Amino acid sequence: MSAVPLANPVSNLLKRADLVFTGGLFLTVLLLIMPIPAVMLDALLALNIGLSLLVLLAIVYVKDPPELSSFPTLLLALTLFRLALNISTTRQVLVHGYAGQVIEAFGHFVIQGNYVVGAVVFLILVVINFVVITKGAGRIAEVSARFTLDALPGKQMAIDAELNAGIIDEVTATSRRLKVQKEADFYGAMDGASKFVRGDAIAGIIITLVNVIGGFAIGVLQMGMSLGEALQKFTLLSIGDGLVSQIPALILSVGAGILVTRASDSMNVGAQVAGQLFRYPRAIKITAGMLAVFGLMPGMPLLPFLGLAGAAAFLGRILREEEERTGSPLGLDTSMTNKPVAAAGKAGKPGEPAAADQKAGGGPEDVRKLIEVDVFAIEIGYGLLSLADAKSGGELLARVTGVRKALAREKGIVVPPVSVRDNLELEPNEYRFLLRGKPVAKGQLMPGRCLAMNVAGSKVRLKGVATREPVFHLDATWIDEAEKKTAEINGFTVVDPASVLITHLSETLKSNAHHLLGRQEVQAIVDHLKQAQPALIAELLPDLVTLGIIQRVFQNLLRENVAILNQPLILEGIADFASLSKNPDDLSELVRRRLGLYFVPEYECRPGVVRAVTLDPRLEQWLATKVHRSPTEVGLSLDPATGRHVMEQITKHTAEMMQQGQPVVIIVSAEIRLPLKRFFESSFPRVTVLSYQELPSATEIENAGIITAPPHVARAEVPLKAAA
Repeated sequence: MSAVPLANPVSNLLKRADLVFTGGLFLTVLLLIMPIPAVMLDALLALNIGLSLLVLLAIVYVKDPPELSSFPTLLLALTLFRLALNISTTRQVLVHGYAGQVIEAFGHFVIQGNYVVGAVVFLILVVINFVVITKGAGRIAEVSARFTLDALPGKQMAIDAELNAGIIDEVTATSRRLKVQKEADFYGAMDGASKFVRGDAIAGIIITLVNVIGGFAIGVLQMGMSLGEALQKFTLLSIGDGLVSQIPALILSVGAGILVTRASDSMNVGAQVAGQLFRYPRAIKITAGMLAVFGLMPGMPLLPFLGLAGAAAFLGRILREEEERTGSPLGLDTSMTNKPVAAAGKAGKPGEPAAADQKAGGGPEDVRKLIEVDVFAIEIGYGLLSLADAKSGGELLARVTGVRKALAREKGIVVPPVSVRDNLELEPNEYRFLLRGKPVAKGQLMPGRCLAMNVAGSKVRLKGVATREPVFHLDATWIDEAEKKTAEINGFTVVDPASVLITHLSETLKSNAHHLLGRQEVQAIVDHLKQAQPALIAELLPDLVTLGIIQRVFQNLLRENVAILNQPLILEGIADFASLSKNPDDLSELVRRRLGLYFVPEYECRPGVVRAVTLDPRLEQWLATKVHRSPTEVGLSLDPATGRHVMEQITKHTAEMMQQGQPVVIIVSAEIRLPLKRFFESSFPRVTVLSYQELPSATEIENAGIITAPPHVARAEVPLKAAA
């Protein structure tokens, strides 16, 4: 119970770590200019040693070096603190001939009062720190920083490639990018931090020499000591002071060396070293034999070598038995060993199918991967690989991600990750799009050339390879860079090959958006709306409709290029009309009336005006009698003569409106809108069919033509009206 009251002050102190760190730096600066008593100096020297040990142990338990990204800053702060202590202790030694019990103990107990021994020990520590540890750690940090920074663009492009291929999601990609950037920043900072330790070692030597010379002069000239007394006293104090500062410096240098020399892993240094050093029991047994041979050599002490040989042989035997029993020595991670994981032997008896499959190198998970099909994929010939190679300037992968984001903003649908792969069966410059394994569109590109599209009807003939643009089927020419300026002057639209493919991809995804929206994607939409619209979702599911009906309504809207961005409004419409009909087609038509305010303006020729083709009232009345309905579908039954007549009329008006650069729109009554659209959809996929009920109240209709009734329909006008 007594630990609880202490926890709150410590927790509050850690929450204000910024103030503690700032205060520590300020006190360090004060040490440079203010004298402090010997008692406080002892406490600060002990704190210096303690902080160095804490940093070293923290490094031992770090699993990934960039986790301790604050180490370069911490190293600088501790170096400054140590140098400030050097100045304070120097002041005490030279002024009072005494700098506290810590330095006194190091001067007498550690080096046994012999200043010659102390000088040798001090120089050895400095050489070890400066020449061996600091120089090696600095070199490793420098090389690591160089290689990490050089590999940074490649790692980021690899992450983008995995994201576009669907191997990882956007959250994982963002996390990996941050990790790569953090790693580059860490090793870059460590390269500079190693210079702090080197400078500290040099400063330690100079400060100690100054202390010895200055103390000797002060003792002889000011304190009246003999040469021997002054040399004995001040040399011991100066060397003790040097040892007190160099031991923490050595500890930090070792910590820096461990941090930059270890590789990233899922375990700390101790577990990593043990897992790799003791994973070969045979090597330990051979070591035992070699130690025994050394012990039997003439003049060698027998007991130490034979004792170590026996301990090594015993350890090798224990590890071997544990490996045979569990497949891993001392229960270490099996991924650390060079033996294959024999899980099949424990899953069942030898000879069982599961065991046989795993021995053959493939388990049930591998089989499932073989039958998985990408929702959407891009296949390219080997001649187009440069478009997807970021190292050679290819931007295909990044632009595919851009298309997915654009569709999310425009249509409200999250397109699944698009897989990009090569296919040697294709022509070198050919590409194709696959929807769940089925080709839905294809085209050809010419790398190194640009596509010039004749959108203005220019009569100029360009030098190049004639073709047709794959999306809108415009006359186009693949031209060289030298012909590009001529094409632009004459009104041609010039784009690069990657832009052609991306435009084709965007239009293909839009036209197939309803196929991309599955049950799982709809469930994700519902789950997201449940947080913001809990009452709406509670009313809708599961009492009024099912998830499948919601999916069909969304698909019907996307099929006719109506965005589903206003998802709450769509679901409210479904909830309002679900009591009237459970038919997804009926619900879609009723929801469209609420959404008309949002999608009809896309077809306006000018604000508030829609230029459209209408139907002869007699034809419209007659078509209404040909509508047939089922519990799940709505269709139109036309005789061949009527179908051919209406198709000819639509073709005529479509050509006129396309020549004028206007969207082709037909406006009919709500009863026949969907049946008419479904009947002629395959022949006129780019014709938009609206109903009068969908138009906003302020919208005006500018008639672009009338689809007349065929003769047999016109003759049937009087009987139809009489029947009505």
